[in-house]
Amino acid sequence: MAKKALLIVLRSRVNLIILGLSCYFHDSAAVVVKDGVVICAAEEERFSRKKHDFGFPEKAIEFCLQKAEIDESDIDYVVFFEKPFLKFERILQSLISTFPLSSKVFTQGMRAWALDKLWVKNKIATHLEIDPKIIKFSEHHLSHAASSYYCSPFVNSALVTFDGVGEWASTTIGRADDNKIKILKEIHFPHSIGLLYSAFTAFLGFEVNEGEYKVMGMAPFGKPKYLEKIKKIASIFEDGSFWLDMSYFSFHRSSTKSFTKKFENLFGIPRKPESYFFTKETGFPDYFGEKPIDFDEQCELNQYYADIAASIQLFTENLMISVCLEAYKITGLKNLCLSGGVALNSTANNRIIEELPFNKVFIQPASGDGGGALGAALLMWNHVLDNKKRFVMDNVYLGEEYSKNQIKESLDKYNLNYKFSESFEILTNDVATLISKGKVIGWFQGRFEWGPRSLGARSIIADARKLEMKNIVNTKIKFREPFRPFAPSILAEKVKDYFELNSDEDYLTEKFMLRVSKIKNNMRDKIPAVDHFGTGRLQAVNEKSTPQYHKLIKSFYELTGVPVIMNTSFNVRGEPIVNTPDEAIETFLKTDIDVLVCGNFIIEKDK
Repeated sequence: MAKKALLIVLRSRVNLIILGLSCYFHDSAAVVVKDGVVICAAEEERFSRKKHDFGFPEKAIEFCLQKAEIDESDIDYVVFFEKPFLKFERILQSLISTFPLSSKVFTQGMRAWALDKLWVKNKIATHLEIDPKIIKFSEHHLSHAASSYYCSPFVNSALVTFDGVGEWASTTIGRADDNKIKILKEIHFPHSIGLLYSAFTAFLGFEVNEGEYKVMGMAPFGKPKYLEKIKKIASIFEDGSFWLDMSYFSFHRSSTKSFTKKFENLFGIPRKPESYFFTKETGFPDYFGEKPIDFDEQCELNQYYADIAASIQLFTENLMISVCLEAYKITGLKNLCLSGGVALNSTANNRIIEELPFNKVFIQPASGDGGGALGAALLMWNHVLDNKKRFVMDNVYLGEEYSKNQIKESLDKYNLNYKFSESFEILTNDVATLISKGKVIGWFQGRFEWGPRSLGARSIIADARKLEMKNIVNTKIKFREPFRPFAPSILAEKVKDYFELNSDEDYLTEKFMLRVSKIKNNMRDKIPAVDHFGTGRLQAVNEKSTPQYHKLIKSFYELTGVPVIMNTSFNVRGEPIVNTPDEAIETFLKTDIDVLVCGNFIIEKDK
């Protein structure tokens, strides 16, 4: 009987299906892992069309089950990315300790927790019609750490996670050996790198959890003149720990404002939310309207905010380096895995790679809460179930894809004239020619990307050699601020011809656009559209992992002698990146994109 029972257990592990989930905070997501291999992964926003959708990921779950060709009865485990009751404990303690200042957010928060967040297990069981016993819970930062390490090629690694806050932790240091992970040190709420950066994001007039990358883009326009002021409100210690003076912050007791009057007394009047940012260096874009009479005065004020951005960016970089250095000291390991929303700070990532003694660094491309769904599923497979088989994330094309017939059906629905190419080589030659002639291309190929970066599946692309493309795409297509940079997509085999970087040829961070690197001085004039103060957040495009996009850039290189094109996400401001052919067509029609390429179809606008 014992042998028979053992066989039953072993059989249950063949084709073992794990569904990872995250929701209720931001970037809800679903992931399916089958026998340790990630089959599909997507954030809810791609289907709901609500940017940073935090609701229960019904549509993402539906997609994942369909893509994995399974139904609810095939699921062996569902793993949620954090522990709701432990998080509720932290929120309750924080609000009670700051009462009555927190009375308003206390009422709002308790309603949300009582109605939804505490009962996520029941919600999952009811939605999927599964036995609640197969629903498990990870810890927030453990999920982050797992999302990076179990997708890396490393057999051991130091681990660092940093974001706003999970249950209690905001930053962790750990190590991983083979298939096991151990958290060694934690820093707890309210002391948080992510919440510090978000407070300055709000002060600079941008939306928290959305505008942090705008602060990073604004920073090069300023100088870190106010670093000493920031050191008055936040301290970094030799062991990598840090401390915030909470008299300057209100994020622990308010849902609408993250800093206090004392903060304003130190740093001045907050920038008006979503007001136009421009300096003498950026100029005043035509789409802003008529140039203001007090242009010089506004430039001077905006320069102050740019200097604030530069100061908090430098402080954050120094803080991240301090934490990562401590991880090296206490683990002695030469590999580093990063995750959590702060790990998307690509300027800081470059310094970590260049300045610290790690040999290799891997960063989870979906480092935010969406990536927690992936980490939770892989933690169950590798750590809990003790499976040695590891998944290595070579690419991020884990979303939905559309067939030739589906694309044609959408094109016909919109009565669009198109050309179909039977040969992808001919197609890329034609598109490369169009790019070289100054055309802006909407590029829609294969499965959409996992994470916030467009990496050649849902991209808007243009000629990196033409400086004017930066303004054309910003003003006529993306409708966004003039200081925002564009990314260079470059053939992996040509990266070191154009960029100064310390990296192996596998380009673990560069292939996912997670690092800002310096452009070689003699190459800056060749690619001015992607030159942001002598740097670029490059994407190293590998032929094996990204064959279609590689083929396009190679065609452009053969035509022009430059192996680089300008890349930005296929969306307009305020919308998620496109998913379906219909969404690609609608974005094409309502913007000044010149050409849409969907699969092997080319659609040009009527002249």
